[in-house]
Amino acid sequence: MTLTFEFGRQKYNIQAEHATETSDRLILHGAQVHITLPVPIRSYYRHGWQSWSLAAWLDVDFQLPTQKPSRLHPLQIDPLYARHPAPNGSWLGAVRFEGGKVLLLGALDLDTHVALHGQELHGWYEIPRMGHEAGSWEWLVAYGEETSVFKRYADLLGERLGIAPGKPSPRVWCSWYSLYTSINEEVLYRIFDELGDLPLDVLQVDDGWQVSVGDWEANRKFPSGMHALAEKIKSTGRQAGLWLAPLLGVKSSRLFREHPDWFLKDPDRNFVSAGFNWGEPVYALDATHPAVLDWLTDLMKQVRAWGFDYLKLDFLYAGALPGKRHVEMPREAAYRQGLKVMREAMGKDAYFLTCGALIIPSIGLCDALRIGPDVAGTWESYRDAVLLYNPTTPGTKNAIRTTVNRLWLRPLVATDPDVAYFRSQYISMTDEQKRMLQDLALVCNYKATSDLPGWLSADERNSLREFLKSTYSLQQVEPYKFILNGRQVDFSPAMQLPEKPTGLNALLGSIVGWAGNRGWVLKLLNKSITQELK
Repeated sequence: MTLTFEFGRQKYNIQAEHATETSDRLILHGAQVHITLPVPIRSYYRHGWQSWSLAAWLDVDFQLPTQKPSRLHPLQIDPLYARHPAPNGSWLGAVRFEGGKVLLLGALDLDTHVALHGQELHGWYEIPRMGHEAGSWEWLVAYGEETSVFKRYADLLGERLGIAPGKPSPRVWCSWYSLYTSINEEVLYRIFDELGDLPLDVLQVDDGWQVSVGDWEANRKFPSGMHALAEKIKSTGRQAGLWLAPLLGVKSSRLFREHPDWFLKDPDRNFVSAGFNWGEPVYALDATHPAVLDWLTDLMKQVRAWGFDYLKLDFLYAGALPGKRHVEMPREAAYRQGLKVMREAMGKDAYFLTCGALIIPSIGLCDALRIGPDVAGTWESYRDAVLLYNPTTPGTKNAIRTTVNRLWLRPLVATDPDVAYFRSQYISMTDEQKRMLQDLALVCNYKATSDLPGWLSADERNSLREFLKSTYSLQQVEPYKFILNGRQVDFSPAMQLPEKPTGLNALLGSIVGWAGNRGWVLKLLNKSITQELK
């Protein structure tokens, strides 16, 4: 039916099955809803599916090109909507009018999408929710100042999905952004000692310790085993942290060879691609398969038995890729089921960071959530920003843009902006760019670094120490501006997307995008492309 409601002295025609209105909220009911916007729109808030997917306010007439290369869509965006022609996003969308007021349409359940078609916001549930009566699908419509509108949405999500228990965010050293997969027992043991008395709470071992992705056992580089590694970390007075990607398996893994029936298939019984990484195809585990759930439970218990209390689970998007599942259910509900099983198995006392994770379906199950792409030692790269025009790839500008546009999630979960850099070696950012990333960590209240002690000058080590020890006052004065201990911080320089490629750049971009769809090219460029995608 068509309903009429007034916002800001303007009448809006809304199509929904019915609506419930109170003094502070309007709830729509329906598997599909439409809102006709009576006045011109200035910009649209596009919200990405997972940690690395773009979240940003974009001009209403801006058409975001299809991301390249397409083979990496499962790694970066929701592949179901990779070629959607309209401005669109997962779970919510918002429009900003002349004068600055915002109208938000946000789903209050999973497996939902919002798109802007001209002067109409359209929201829909992908699959009718099993066990729900027709018309029970709910949406929030909120109008007003941006901060207030997003707060109302966050409050309702917290009521429906839960809120993180509010554990203090730990100060973390992570091996990834200095060593990548080139880690071994000897090197890490030395670094743990060299970190000395830096005020760090967690030392987290990242990718490179395992036999393969899917086979979560210590490889030959760690002859003493994982329990000894955790004990070494604890001997420094810190908690032991570990990275895993438990919902993936590479093609060469023993897991994939021995249990092909555990992996997602498409309707033609082909394995569903989860992207290309680690030099080979990657596939997604089916989080509805009873044997998979048992295996995930045992894996989490094993990691805890080794002595790791801080778990960074990565590439979690795989649990919600489109495909045929052992138990028929909506894909994001399947993802949430897998997360719940792992959360229960690791125990509530573990600190659980999700990365490459679906945003709304992770709420209430994790302590912290990565809310942007990975950072990198560069501000942005010519290949990714100009030729491929890809805002999801690792890079500091990409990371800041999406993270800042998701700060409205802070009441629900600890928001992880990724590491901050203090070193000047092996990095190409200016001091101002590094400072912006450090300030974002303070705004998020999530402090982490990957700098090696041997790469830091005395001044840089002191700056890192002060960063880790710092307390601060914070006030948001504009969407991208904050007052941090009396100092204004402005993230606006990271907000704009590059100009769309034209001419020679467009031609070169097509060639690079074509090459990126070839596995043999990705293998050759493993260090410059697939390694960065982590």
